[in-house]
Amino acid sequence: MSTLDRARCRIGAHPLVVDAALATAVLACMVAGSFVDPHGPDGVTWGVRTPDPLSLVLIALGAAALVLRRRHPLTVLALTGGVSVVECVTGDPRAPVVMSAVMALYTVAATTDRPTTWRVGLLSMTVLTGTAMFAGPLPWYAQENLGIFAWTGMAAAAGDAVRSRRAFVHAIRERAERAERTREEEARRRVAEERLRIARDLHDVVAHHIALVNVQAGVAAHVMDKRPDQAKEALAHVRQASRSALEELRATVGLLRQSGDPEAPTEPAPGLDRLDELAGTFRNAGLRVEVARADQDTELPAAVGLAAYRVIQEALTNVQKHAGPRATAEVSVVRVGPNIEITVLDDGTGDGRAPDTGGGHGLLGMRERVTAVRGTLTTGPRYGGGFRVHAILPVTHRTEATEAAQTSRG
Repeated sequence: MSTLDRARCRIGAHPLVVDAALATAVLACMVAGSFVDPHGPDGVTWGVRTPDPLSLVLIALGAAALVLRRRHPLTVLALTGGVSVVECVTGDPRAPVVMSAVMALYTVAATTDRPTTWRVGLLSMTVLTGTAMFAGPLPWYAQENLGIFAWTGMAAAAGDAVRSRRAFVHAIRERAERAERTREEEARRRVAEERLRIARDLHDVVAHHIALVNVQAGVAAHVMDKRPDQAKEALAHVRQASRSALEELRATVGLLRQSGDPEAPTEPAPGLDRLDELAGTFRNAGLRVEVARADQDTELPAAVGLAAYRVIQEALTNVQKHAGPRATAEVSVVRVGPNIEITVLDDGTGDGRAPDTGGGHGLLGMRERVTAVRGTLTTGPRYGGGFRVHAILPVTHRTEATEAAQTSRG
């Protein structure tokens, strides 16, 4: 904050002191003006005169009223206007008491609205100028009378200009503060979305591979003594699953790198082109998985393909964990018009609860992924046993569709 801004803050903190200082300055000007006589015997010459005692009292009343000009602007204007009218009628020669009314009119225009300024300004100009013209000893066309009209008009115009500028500055400041708040909220929203996306990716990778490692490790422990060759094969699957988990974790964490960081991941995000490989990992873990595809080799956007892959991965992981050792999973991928439909079914008896009812995030993560690409997801138990996951995903992502439409228009 600059020195000028600090000085303005200190002044603004004590408005009554400022008004008292202003009233004192106006009082000094009016008293000095009351001793000056611009009318000499040879025309407009400057001389010294002695003001009437009543004029000095009216000057003091008008100046004292200005101390309260901000708290009661209309009342102060009425009081200063009244003493100015009395001075115009009784003063000979006149004292510049109308200066206090001019300052009060400026305050009314600066602190109220424009309609009030118009009404009060016209009334003050009419009363003060009319009284000076028709009730005083001077000719009605004297320059002093016309000067009252000019000073009151300029006071109302200046006060209205100050009020308009204050309102404009206040609106600009409010707009800047609102933009700053909006920018901060948008930054927080993007950070929250990014954290959610990373958590979802980590959950999908870790839950899938750790479930496979758990199953294969259990098989190895079970047959270690009687069938060491099968235990060796199960441990090989454990090693393969853990290696895959590390690679996917490295790729996911690598997304957090800055654009200029070295060794950024270049491997594309998994999609339906890796569906057979995904099903093979579950078959190696002992789960019977059947895959049926009727999507005519549809090429999906990266976001849609990743969502489809993660939905199938999470659904099969839930089958592995909850459907029982004899369950069979069926995966179907079908192209239906502008959408691609993915269904994962199992016929297992389960362990007495639906997937992720124990506080997990699998079904929630699937729903968020599907919603993010403008798709729909339905999940629930099947009649007669088992569980069903059904996702409908658009073949064309909305962003790409918008770009294609703009290109066609161009």
